[in-house]
Amino acid sequence: MHDTAQNTVWREIIPIAQIALDPLAWMPMLALTGTAGRWEPRHLRLRLSTAAAQLITTGRRRILRLAGHWPWTDVITTALDRLALLPSPG
Repeated sequence: MHDTAQNTVWREIIPIAQIALDPLAWMPMLALTGTAGRWEPRHLRLRLSTAAAQLITTGRRRILRLAGHWPWTDVITTALDRLALLPSPG
């Protein structure tokens, strides 16, 4: 069974799925405070990944401009500020 094409595909997909889920596991512990730190993964995806925002490129910088009317803008900006304060792993 290890040499079939389906198993080869699954061996390639599983590490990618694990990498995608890691930010959802670490984000509440490292960056979110209050009730946002206790959100379930589906709430995190709904509230944070669907934020109304624009990615603006100017010069050599990229700026993420979040919509002021979005209900979780303050949660996202606070989380990004907390993540920026963490020491570099390298």
